[in-house]
Amino acid sequence: MTFLGMPAFAPRGVGHLRGDEPFPAAARTALGNSQMRRNLRHATTTIRGKSGRVIAELPDWQDLRSAGSAIKADVMSRLPELLEELETRVTAAGGTVHWAADANEANEIVTRLVRETGSDRVIKVKSMATQEIALNEALEAAGITPVETDLAELIVQLGEDKPSHILVPAIHRNRSEIREIFLRAMPGVDPSLTDDPPVLAAAARRYLRETFLSTRVAVSGANFAIAETGTLAVVESEGNGRMCLTLPDTLITVMGIEKILPTWRDLEVFLQLLPRASTGERMNPYTTMWTGVTPGDGPQNFHLVLLDNGRSAVLADEVGRQALHCIRCSACLNVCPVYERTGGHAYGSVYPGPIGAILSPQLTGIEDNASLPYASTLCGACFDACPVKIDIPSILVHLRNQAPHPRAERAVMATASRVMQNPRLYARAQRAAKLARIVGRRGRGLPPPFSGWTAGRDLPEFPDQTFRDWWAAR
Repeated sequence: MTFLGMPAFAPRGVGHLRGDEPFPAAARTALGNSQMRRNLRHATTTIRGKSGRVIAELPDWQDLRSAGSAIKADVMSRLPELLEELETRVTAAGGTVHWAADANEANEIVTRLVRETGSDRVIKVKSMATQEIALNEALEAAGITPVETDLAELIVQLGEDKPSHILVPAIHRNRSEIREIFLRAMPGVDPSLTDDPPVLAAAARRYLRETFLSTRVAVSGANFAIAETGTLAVVESEGNGRMCLTLPDTLITVMGIEKILPTWRDLEVFLQLLPRASTGERMNPYTTMWTGVTPGDGPQNFHLVLLDNGRSAVLADEVGRQALHCIRCSACLNVCPVYERTGGHAYGSVYPGPIGAILSPQLTGIEDNASLPYASTLCGACFDACPVKIDIPSILVHLRNQAPHPRAERAVMATASRVMQNPRLYARAQRAAKLARIVGRRGRGLPPPFSGWTAGRDLPEFPDQTFRDWWAAR
């Protein structure tokens, strides 16, 4: 058994891992938003096609997937020692490492570090970890203004919205909606702004350029950390990350403890897997790597916050720990028929889609997200698309078994178990099952109170003669 520390779930009342309502209720609302569904269908179809074309160029794609899966499994098996090695290397390179058990500790650490600089504003490069812990809200409560610099994150922030996709947080918005958000909330925007994408991007660039040059503190996430060298890596497509990671005096990186890789050579596997699976590119336009502090070049104060926030609890589950292999590529979202129709907000977590359906319940405890493991058809498309071969369908079934069930359902299942273990009772049940032809809807449904179960499922049609009857007759 591998434990980083005492397994504890992410605390309630802070962060964005728990929704206000169960998935079925939220999904029902989302299905009524036809504009959002059109936006999602167009975006996911485009990403799927682009990704499929560049993946087809690699004859060894399946070997790369297997290598990525093996590396991640190795990381999980010796996570504590790798994290200690990373701390040693980062410290030796002039950085400072902080350990945060949960969202509250991480928010307190980052807020304190920003205050110590005397700054009242920070620039941010897209980080799901900081969204997970609601860092922006914590900074604002302390009088510090966070400014998102990723275009999609900026759209979400200015629109007072929530992200709905791992890679493209504003995927649920079209360009007309983005134009309205910019006109309403972006300081100094030209009133004649059009919804032409290059024009919208230029407006965001003008707004952010002065912020980049005048802000002394940056907060980032990390796609990968190399234990062997103490190197951190961020991959992105716009260049905003490069600005955040090189211009400020102080850089604070918040990283989930599972993002670590053992050696520098391991990184080459993931720099091939990630861009193809996520954006459909052969390589990311910007890959920024840094090791501690370099005198006279880049930030002169570097802090690394290692975040647990429920990850030790995930690690303690020998089946569910596969969820920690995730490299946040979003491939599973782009192929999921459920996500494409409901969008990300219905999941109630910063981690939507199939990966969110297995990760969020484990981070919070299954009781707080009991409906998410059922937010799937178990079609297996997510497993086929995952670049590190996370067996999401199997984990979903595993979590469904752990989820609390209504008393009536538990009683029915207990009865079924007893019947199936007793040959005489099972034979009687087979004979009684034929009555379903009479009481059921054309033999395909069940009467109340069981009709709720068959409202979405057809009962199998019972044969005229059971195997037992056939055998007895011969």
